[in-house]
Order: sequence, then structure tokens, then C-alpha cells
Amino acid sequence: MNKLRWTIAFGAILFSSCKILHRGRDGHYIYLQKEGRVNKKWELVWKDEFNGDVLDSNKWSKIAPGAADWNKHMSSYTDCYQQSDGKLYLKGIKNPDTLADHRPYLTGGVYTKGKFAFQYGKIEIRAKLECAQGAWPAIWMLAEKNKYGKYPMNGEIDIMEHLNRDSIIYQTTHSYYTLNLKQDKNPPHFGTAKLNINDFNVFGLEWYPDKLIFTLNGKETFTYPRKQDSGTIQWPYDQPFYIMIDQQLGGNWVGEIDPGQLPVQMTVDWVKVYQ
Repeated sequence: MNKLRWTIAFGAILFSSCKILHRGRDGHYIYLQKEGRVNKKWELVWKDEFNGDVLDSNKWSKIAPGAADWNKHMSSYTDCYQQSDGKLYLKGIKNPDTLADHRPYLTGGVYTKGKFAFQYGKIEIRAKLECAQGAWPAIWMLAEKNKYGKYPMNGEIDIMEHLNRDSIIYQTTHSYYTLNLKQDKNPPHFGTAKLNINDFNVFGLEWYPDKLIFTLNGKETFTYPRKQDSGTIQWPYDQPFYIMIDQQLGGNWVGEIDPGQLPVQMTVDWVKVYQ
């Protein structure tokens, strides 16, 4: 096959699995899965295997600090990040310079907002978690465009959260329906899954127009279905979401931080998205 024919054929295959909603100035895309793909074989549309010794800024940005429990220690400080041997290390550390930054702890986290987002498909992240009192590593997603207004109107998908030294992870959905209307049992909005904390694990989500299927190491662990009578209040998951991966510390849910158990880190081997 000559080069022109190969290019045309490859483009047809790619377009059959997804279509481009938006092309940014930097050449990145938001992927919408094409209708009718549900029963077909998954095709890889985006990945990062963290090769090289620097974070790919075309794919990721470092998460800025904020006022919430999860991001109050987020920092771009270099000691919170390391990329080597095909892995990304996101760390929670004691702040070595509280004169420059008064916060006692600093944490590393990355997201794809403005650089990659997708609607429907499968995402898997191979990562290894470390344990410490106050450690709260998370892999999750938020809406790229805020279709329905401010948080929590657009929902939140927590593919994995781990607390302290637990032998389980939490896999959760949050929305106006679960948080404000307190409909967190109709249907249940979270599940737990047991893991071997000493190993790398593959944390995943299969996202369909009518359900979210959470997975661990390729096995289904929890499903959140779309209710036919609740509209977008219960199911805001009909829009593109971006990826977030962070090593959080402390907060009301996870509890106090033990500085003697720091540093702690999450090691990310790869991230892959299929449609």
C-alpha cells in the first residue's frame, strides 16, 4: 500500500472509533465515541507510558493548589514529581522551605484539562500505591466543559481512592443528585474493591451512555447505572471528562497526617484510553 493510501485508510479507521469535537491550538483533541461502538472491539486512542525523564507537557499539567481538602497541598515543587524508568512518581512530602511556602506539606498531581478529554470508552491506569497515615492517592475525572453549571452539577467520577493503610479502594460517583439531593443509595453511588497494596494494580472504568462500570485488574467491581426518570441531575455523564491523578494528603475523610511516615508516593506505570 502506498503512503497516500495508507494515510487515508488509517484516518478512516481512527474516525470509525471516535470523532473530534474540538481541536485546540496545540493540536490536542476531545474525543467523542461514535455511536454504535458499544459492542465492538476497543481501540486505543490515547496513552502515556511516561518514557523519558520529564513530564509530557502536551498531555499533562501540574495541579495548582486550592482551598479544598484534596488540593490544599498541591504544588509544582520539583521534589513532588519524578519521571524515570518509564514511570511517573507523584509524591507527598514535608515542605523543606516553609518560609517560601507556609504550608507544612506539599503534594504532586497532574491532569489533562485542556489537553485531552473523552466521552465514553474505557480508561485503565496501572499504578502502585504506598501507605502512610494521611495518604490519599486518587485517580479521577471531572467535566471538561461544565455543560450543566458549577460543581457538582457536572458530576465527578472517582476511578480509585485509597486511604491510609486500607486493603481496599473506593470507586465512586458524585453529582448534584448524590450530594445535594442526598440520593446516594438510589442507586448506590460507590463500591469498594480489595487489592494487594504491595503490587501494581490496574484501575479502570468502562463508560457507556447508560452505565459506569468500575474495574480492578480487569474485573468488574461496581456499576453505577443511569436512571431513566432522573435526567441530567442524576446522569451528567453525557459530556467529555478529563483525567486527574494525584497523591493527596490529609483531610476530613482520610484523617490527620503523620509526618514521620512521609514521604509517600504513587507510582504510575501507564495510562491508556480506548474507544
